[in-house]
Amino acid sequence: MNQDAIKVSNVTMRFNLEREKTDNVKEFFIKKMKRKLQIDAFIALEDVSFSVKKGEIFGLIGDNGCGKSTTLKIISGIITPTKGSVEVDGSISPLIELGAGFDIELTAKENILLNGLTLGYSKKFIESKQEEIIEFSELRDFMDVPIKNYSSGMVARLGFAIATLVKPDILIVDEILSVGDMSFQEKCERRIKELMDGGTTVLIVSHSIRQIEELCNRVLWLDHGHMVAMGDTQTVCDFYKRKDYDGARQYAAT
Repeated sequence: MNQDAIKVSNVTMRFNLEREKTDNVKEFFIKKMKRKLQIDAFIALEDVSFSVKKGEIFGLIGDNGCGKSTTLKIISGIITPTKGSVEVDGSISPLIELGAGFDIELTAKENILLNGLTLGYSKKFIESKQEEIIEFSELRDFMDVPIKNYSSGMVARLGFAIATLVKPDILIVDEILSVGDMSFQEKCERRIKELMDGGTTVLIVSHSIRQIEELCNRVLWLDHGHMVAMGDTQTVCDFYKRKDYDGARQYAAT
């Protein structure tokens, strides 16, 4: 039996949102001390539990605002849940907000080195892999251009090429496969499939149900932070496409 690479147990994520705007930190603390600060609670996730087996490709689906990206950020350690726990067995490469760590004043070539060093690779190793990164990103003609002149799609291409250079134990993908044209999307899919064939566990969010159906072993459907159904990819995706909540919940209960 495969061991769990990821185990999410009873996770709840609550965000506190200010109802009133404060102009500065001083005003914020004065209102808070006087208990005049109006705060609304937003529950992004409520009592979510699931596990992902080692070597599995697991998909998260649901409409915008359902909690998919929040789940990925919690598993990646970017944010801490209000309640519950997450256990991760292995190294994680999160493809979330690709390029967020780039220095926009530096060129793409300089950012390859900077980003690689940040990920813990040696300068010698990065330099030996630079050609492979350039080739995959398809940005050869723009390597000496500062990142600030890149489109968001170009930044994501470069970030994807760097992040998937070395096989991690766990790959977390948030909408990255929508980057670029169809041929580049297909290349991203092939790279992820190569990682899976090599034993990498993949947790993926995509608005493209086609990609989820083609890539994933199992799927979890989230709606407004709640679990609707989890199980066989095609079955759960069919429920989702029909928006058949009752059928999905009955399936989940069996």
